[in-house]
Amino acid sequence: MNDRPNILIADDDPTITNSLTPFFERAGFHVLTANNGVDAFEKAQTHQPDLIVLDVLMPRLDGREVLRRLRRKGLSTPTILLTHVGDALERALALEEGADDYLNKPFEAHELLARVKAILRRSKNGQASLSTSWRLAALTLVVDRRARRATLDDKILELSPKAFAVLEYLITHPNEVVSRERLLQLVWGWEYPAGTRTVDTRMFELRKSLGDDPADPKYIETQAGEGYCFIAPVRMLP
Repeated sequence: MNDRPNILIADDDPTITNSLTPFFERAGFHVLTANNGVDAFEKAQTHQPDLIVLDVLMPRLDGREVLRRLRRKGLSTPTILLTHVGDALERALALEEGADDYLNKPFEAHELLARVKAILRRSKNGQASLSTSWRLAALTLVVDRRARRATLDDKILELSPKAFAVLEYLITHPNEVVSRERLLQLVWGWEYPAGTRTVDTRMFELRKSLGDDPADPKYIETQAGEGYCFIAPVRMLP
């Protein structure tokens, strides 16, 4: 019986697919590849992989258009976008298209593997891809990703854009420890000159708004030396 997860890696750079294929095969995956967006779109529908890795800049169809078409077809296959610009706009575009995560190029294969495993772990636990939902709830917190608004006990939280972006990423990746470095890259962009203390400042703002005690958290737990983890059960809202 073959229980190896199926992963589709779509990138028009053969050095990437040629290196990632044996790497993921050794890690216990069955790998499909595509070198353009049309091929990726067709293989995603035909083979229905457990997860898709999509390069944004591909011929025929770019990665975002592939993802848009898959979502319109009703396919919620977990997807990671590979991007070339590490700024906050790129992060926002990736998440708004329904991507579960994104990585900037160049990236380490082990980092991609960690992202893949974390996403598949959530899906195996029966948790749908939260990135496909515009409205999410956890306890009395409601996050409206389209309106860029969060409410607690039906009261609007006054959050800075960066604090909201941190909250958005954490709530769409529950029970996953996210490092300060990762949040800095995701929310501020990889070229942002400040250090991880910037993340801690926004986290302080977020916790104050949520009334979350770091010593006895309901929403966000600090993992010493590792990062932050959203611990409250998350559900999708219509």
